[in-house]
Amino acid sequence: MFSLDWIYYAISWILLTWHSAWDAIGIPVSAVIGTNFAWILAIIFLVVTVRVILFPVFVKQIKSQRAMQALQPQVKALQEKHKGDRETLQKEMMELYRKEKANPLMGCLPMFLQIPVFLGLFHVLRRLDPAKQAKTLYGWSVEQFDSASQAKLFTAPIAGKFGSTADELARLNANGTTVKIIAGILVLVMMGTTYLTSRQMILKTGWAEDPQQRMIQRLMLYGIPLSLLVSGAIFPIGVIIYWVTNNLFTLGQQQWVLRKYPPPPTANKATSGARNSVQPAKSGGLFGRGKPAPQVPAKATAPKIAGPKPGAKPVNPKKGRPAKRQG
Repeated sequence: MFSLDWIYYAISWILLTWHSAWDAIGIPVSAVIGTNFAWILAIIFLVVTVRVILFPVFVKQIKSQRAMQALQPQVKALQEKHKGDRETLQKEMMELYRKEKANPLMGCLPMFLQIPVFLGLFHVLRRLDPAKQAKTLYGWSVEQFDSASQAKLFTAPIAGKFGSTADELARLNANGTTVKIIAGILVLVMMGTTYLTSRQMILKTGWAEDPQQRMIQRLMLYGIPLSLLVSGAIFPIGVIIYWVTNNLFTLGQQQWVLRKYPPPPTANKATSGARNSVQPAKSGGLFGRGKPAPQVPAKATAPKIAGPKPGAKPVNPKKGRPAKRQG
């Protein structure tokens, strides 16, 4: 049976390393304003560590998306050519993607690579139960385990969750109402930032012409945030902190990449033309409320002078000029 212990050891090592680093530079280990900042920062910088490692993959994702956008005119032509023949259309599109070295699934790769990290952190935080006997599992010392199991965010333990039972809360020495309030707020923030990360990319790159790609975009934009409303109840508060931090990191990273590597002009024209060829394209803004791009005023053209009518006498251009004096 495949073991995930190596992931749990890796996540634990990163958390403990960052916690030791914050402790060494003077971040208090004890609670301040009901928060153990050394452990909160350890979770936040777990995100930074993972995202730095995955940055080359993120760049490949952007390049793949650019290739997909450049192929949109050819995809649209294939859809018109094979309208009603879905099987042939899919074969032709796969051949086009293979020939142009574009991967429709590349857009989801960074998210899939982060799933093991998410599951590893979820598992590590779930075992932060003071009643556990194996406190030294995954490289923890007893002192580190006890410190993490007592770590809190505004008096809500990072190992607690919205759906924690009364027995679990008692072992964590936590107030059920406080845990539900903190966890509930974080779940809403998690849903909102998850929506914004997808919305930001779609605003900049436009909706895909390919039905399969468009379905993936809709799933990312609406499906995942809505699913978090239910699944968020079982996530420990520390995991939600990780998710929100990851979303904020993604928003900043996407904004930088989209400015440095803007979408090809053909994609913007296709997107704006599909919706309304007359309206100017909107420029930026997470919520699509950016100011319209300034329109270049049309150059004034000289009025055309009508030619003489047939049969009309020629006009003497010298007529009307003063006669020259003769010496």
